[in-house]
Amino acid sequence: MTTTSSHLPSDLGGKDLGVFMPIANGGWIISSSTPKLDGSYAYNRKVAELAEHHGLDFIMAMSKLRGFGGETEHWRYSMESQILMAALAAVTSRVKVWATVHTLLQNPAVTAKMMTTLDHVSGGRAGLNVVSGSFKDEFEQMGAWRDDLNHDDRYAFAEEWVHVIKRLWSEPSVTHDGRYFQLKDCQSDPKPLSDPRPFLVCAGTSSRGMKFSIEEMDAIFLGGATVEELAANSRKAKQMAKDVGKTIKTYTMINLVIGDTDEAAAATAESYRAGFDEGALHGMMRAYGFLDSEIGKENAFVKKARSGFISEHAVGSAETIADRLITLLDQADLDGLMLIFPDYLTGLPVFAEKVLPLLRARFPERAA
Repeated sequence: MTTTSSHLPSDLGGKDLGVFMPIANGGWIISSSTPKLDGSYAYNRKVAELAEHHGLDFIMAMSKLRGFGGETEHWRYSMESQILMAALAAVTSRVKVWATVHTLLQNPAVTAKMMTTLDHVSGGRAGLNVVSGSFKDEFEQMGAWRDDLNHDDRYAFAEEWVHVIKRLWSEPSVTHDGRYFQLKDCQSDPKPLSDPRPFLVCAGTSSRGMKFSIEEMDAIFLGGATVEELAANSRKAKQMAKDVGKTIKTYTMINLVIGDTDEAAAATAESYRAGFDEGALHGMMRAYGFLDSEIGKENAFVKKARSGFISEHAVGSAETIADRLITLLDQADLDGLMLIFPDYLTGLPVFAEKVLPLLRARFPERAA
């Protein structure tokens, strides 16, 4: 059943709000004491319908192929990104649906066809999050890791991969003899409904990754230890885009712990930290390329991870959360936020009821 949005499909003064879908168990907090997110289709469908109903702009699913282990078996159970987003596209009518693909795992001609299909199912709402491949253990388990490609090589691979897809989306036939791909009279029809093509986004923030994102994508996900650092990264990305004659949107993602008061929210966050899963942390470190000899030792990564939160997070009352998000959008020069919740089915409605009106008051162009 398609839901009906309670708000007009407009934005926060040109800024976007989206939801990072909980497609894997455990969500974005490594803890045994968080609400139980099972990563199921049933749960994700409810989240997608809530995002649609409350007037959010997009939903995005990561691609996760191996979990971190530990007591919670964090992210062991997950849905496949493209198929899930097609299913969610069929039960929504307005919210944009963005899937994720690892370039090392999928032929560009296959990806072009799958994303065109998503675009048709969604009526032109499709987007693609491009990941060049950095989690060695995920790929090694299926014999797909490329030892011959270093970090920069993987972005060169992704660059050629994207070029081929863009051509397949716009040309009647593609013949390509490249470093990584060879296509001969390759046809991909029908073409996407999106004009000029499905939305492209990446989180490449290394020097090579940012160059790739700026030149090939429509948006980039950024981070920063402080608002000032995030703002500097956003300004850098936009200047780099301007230098090559284009524009780019900058987003960041944030996990929201919303309570009736700041104290209540802080107590909830502390209860999550109390259930921190040390074993899953070690698995996450291996996934990020730490050696066994480094795992278990204190370092900056470990100190940050011990908060339990995988992503940046904000904790407080609706007013405190709204102030934080307004600061990010205003001072960090961002074009949008991708939101995460410890429990989406309770957190997203609270956000829509108590936080979103405060954002709409600050950015009245979004008012219904």
